[in-house]
Amino acid sequence: MDNQNKTVAYVLQAGTDYLAGKGIENPQLICELLLSRLLGCSRLEIYTRRELELSPARLEAMRRGIRRAGTGEPVQYITGETGFMNHIFKTDSRALIPRPETEVLVNLVLDCADIWLEEAPAILDVGTGTGCIILSLAAARPNGRYLAIDTSDAALELARENAEILGLANKVHFINADPADIIDPATIDAVVANLPYIPTKDCDRLPRNIREHEPRSALDGGPDGLNIIRNIIQDSTMLLKENGRIFLEIGEDQGKTVSRLLQENSFESVKITKDLNGRDRVVSGQLKF
Repeated sequence: MDNQNKTVAYVLQAGTDYLAGKGIENPQLICELLLSRLLGCSRLEIYTRRELELSPARLEAMRRGIRRAGTGEPVQYITGETGFMNHIFKTDSRALIPRPETEVLVNLVLDCADIWLEEAPAILDVGTGTGCIILSLAAARPNGRYLAIDTSDAALELARENAEILGLANKVHFINADPADIIDPATIDAVVANLPYIPTKDCDRLPRNIREHEPRSALDGGPDGLNIIRNIIQDSTMLLKENGRIFLEIGEDQGKTVSRLLQENSFESVKITKDLNGRDRVVSGQLKF
């Protein structure tokens, strides 16, 4: 990418070719996201600015971004943000990158009328990461009472920053604690969670951008991927009110196993919901004493 060719069109093509040569997946998309962040416009608007010449400072910033992307670093960490449920979340290596698939979980909770019939339903988010789930719920349903926990102080710091950015700092309480230690029994209306669910043996086979850059603690779910999910299901039987709901994001091959775990722990109306790619993505149920 030489200084004689500074147009958006040239930079987009040169960056795409560079990343493709490094074996990076979706190289054009990555360059579009970098350019849109740099120019403060949408991805589509880039193509209306093809002949725009980048200033030396913007050209150098683009070079730095492309070099980082060439190492496999996720573009969301490079730009420092990602979109989720029509909000922009600050995103960095302190927490897992929010995925579009997780919007399935959020929408299921929002669509569950029983929860929102309560005057001020208590919602618990376990393993909150960036806070994308709980903050999206709080933005859409401000009448709720929201508590989010995580074992990572760094992730909680990031979640609090996102709460400040979204104007929700007074709506959600973030804490590093075991839920059973801080929550009275039978006081929660819904438990939501996107927990680590990848089997340990599979973590080293994940794509490079995930394996080398996203927090291992947010990915590794133990030998079969379900260690933490089992614990939360058991805790939820104590924390949830009767008829309280649980919503768990899962791996695509874990639907039947997690459904059975819920049924074995007094949950009824157990349901598997697929994502837009037709893969099992969320298991939900209702606690019956």
